[in-house]
Amino acid sequence: MDWLNFFADWLNLKSILIACLIFIPLERLLAMHPLQRIFRRGWWNDVIYLFVNGWLIKLGILIMIAGAIVVSAWLIPPPVRVAVAGQPYWLQIVEVVLVADLGFYFAHRMFHAIPLLWRFHQIHHSIEELDWLAAVRVHPVDQIATKGISLLPVFALDFSEAAIVAFAFLYHWQSILLHSNISIRFGPLRWLIASPDFHHWHHSKEVAARDKNFAGQLSLLDVLFGTAHMPHGQVPSQYGIDDPLPSTYVTQLLHPFKGAGRPTQAAREGVNTISRRTTVPPKMDHHGMEIAVLKEGNAGL
Repeated sequence: MDWLNFFADWLNLKSILIACLIFIPLERLLAMHPLQRIFRRGWWNDVIYLFVNGWLIKLGILIMIAGAIVVSAWLIPPPVRVAVAGQPYWLQIVEVVLVADLGFYFAHRMFHAIPLLWRFHQIHHSIEELDWLAAVRVHPVDQIATKGISLLPVFALDFSEAAIVAFAFLYHWQSILLHSNISIRFGPLRWLIASPDFHHWHHSKEVAARDKNFAGQLSLLDVLFGTAHMPHGQVPSQYGIDDPLPSTYVTQLLHPFKGAGRPTQAAREGVNTISRRTTVPPKMDHHGMEIAVLKEGNAGL
């Protein structure tokens, strides 16, 4: 039975089951788009992403974070790392969210602005109907780079394991919520904390919404950098990209590498086509050569 437990943990089956039990009923009761089916277009393809993508992304992020820890040993003065780790846990959690989301914000903008990177990120934006499962449709190159950039300073500064685990928990469930077909109003807090309304506009096919709402957790960052877009009382009517993409997992993973030297439709037009884990990380020595891999690594934005 040990191998069964290992298999279940590696695939994160408990977290997936909890997500199904929470979000599928809520998407029926509080639907942003009531006519959308549970098994919407591309749903089964995204199930493949859910079970196959995770280990690739975890391995890539593990390598990047391991490098960050090694580099930080001589790049960042020990007193700084000691001071960071010695702060109250609640303050560290706030700081980790802020530092990680700042990194995510700029990495995310980069994947929209640079045509070569957009080839990878458009896989995530090819989703035409958003729901809780949509968060997992992301190219491994996109997710490894984006999350790597986001998490490098967190591990380099030597935040405590408890703060990083708390961040992983928050990020995992907020990412699922942001993509879900749920209509929840945050009131004035929507300008501080990312909501489904906020992120659905990021996936919108409407021209006015392109290159907007890049933050993963704090919509305040988009407010500060002038990229926030949340029309009051409105929801996007159409999602997806202008350029057609293959419809299967393997062909989507290979697509960014095909004709990489040729400009995309977005590049030809001179605009970006916005075509577009509660689990605790495996516990390893945070100060040694091995590190924790955040199980939320499979969710994209």
